Amino acid sequence: MVGASPVDHRSPKEVLFDASAGAAAGAIAATFLCPLDVIKTRLQVHGLPDMQPSGRKGSVILVSLQNIVRNEGVKGLYRGLTPTLTALLPNWAVYFTVYGHLKELLHSYEGSKNEDQLTIGSNMVAAVGAGAATAVATNPLWVVKTRLQTQGMRQGVVPYKNIFSSLRRIAHEEGFRGWYSGLLPSLAGTSHVAIQFPAYERIKFYLATQGNKTVNELNPWELAIASSFSKVIASLSTYPHEVIRSRLQEQGQLRNSEPHYSGVVDCIKKVFQKDGLPGFYRGCATNLLRTIPSAVITFTSFEMIHRFLLQLSPPEEKHPKPHPKPVDGTTSQKGSTSPGENDTLDQSVNPSNDRTRIIPLDSRDKLTAKH
Repeated sequence: MVGASPVDHRSPKEVLFDASAGAAAGAIAATFLCPLDVIKTRLQVHGLPDMQPSGRKGSVILVSLQNIVRNEGVKGLYRGLTPTLTALLPNWAVYFTVYGHLKELLHSYEGSKNEDQLTIGSNMVAAVGAGAATAVATNPLWVVKTRLQTQGMRQGVVPYKNIFSSLRRIAHEEGFRGWYSGLLPSLAGTSHVAIQFPAYERIKFYLATQGNKTVNELNPWELAIASSFSKVIASLSTYPHEVIRSRLQEQGQLRNSEPHYSGVVDCIKKVFQKDGLPGFYRGCATNLLRTIPSAVITFTSFEMIHRFLLQLSPPEEKHPKPHPKPVDGTTSQKGSTSPGENDTLDQSVNPSNDRTRIIPLDSRDKLTAKH
């Protein structure tokens, strides 16, 4: 049995770099792709838009864009962007902090045998744990985002003004429980990251192996390939939970007179009774058009920004460098030792077993200069 290696706790600077790079990357992606996010959310909640008799099949996205611009102006394409951006900083800060910490713990349990790369199971555990913590911490902001994006389709409903007034109003009308509408599907949605992150890291590892280099040396094009393929796999596997989550988040007991879902099971039953299996994939095509570019932008931007920050301000070495061995190989600073003892001492301080940093999106971090 391999003994557990000591845990190398990340410095505050490394945690800050993780959160800053993740928030910046997410903000860039969210800003560029907000119109598609608005359409996707409305398709999930309200179904297909009214099509003209001459409307061509496959023009749902175009018709949705035209309806939003005609009824709400260009501003309608960016409804919910402010709470989306506001939620991103705590979202990525919590996710990357918890994900990195869990990876450190799992590395210590797996020991030096798997020092360079966590197993798929360990990656899944870290991703699910981080996803659950993030869902609980940021769910109120995502509830506000969903309602801001869909309120333009409600007639006779007093619109929400901004993030803070929305939070106050939801708490007043529905209680604090309203902040956590759709939390259970969100927790179920951790299955998405449980698929996406291990797939992303395995694809990166494969591309690095094919290119005879480390994952930290992958170029943006290779990172785009890894992020896009992993996102498609995860999205197709877990999309139905997003439909249920959006419908539960959108409903408010005092906001309209339509029948409400009493819970997750009731929502699933009603969606299936009304639309059948296709109802669980409403907006899926739009979602893929949004999430694939989003994943490419987010993951590639994260890697590039994180590398830039590390070059700008490298973290301090966590382990002292080993003392040079005496020429005869038989003595040390503490007295005489045998050659065998020196070998043991060398292994205990061998820098090849050190991990100077762990980037959350990369569990195969290596010190290439020392291998």
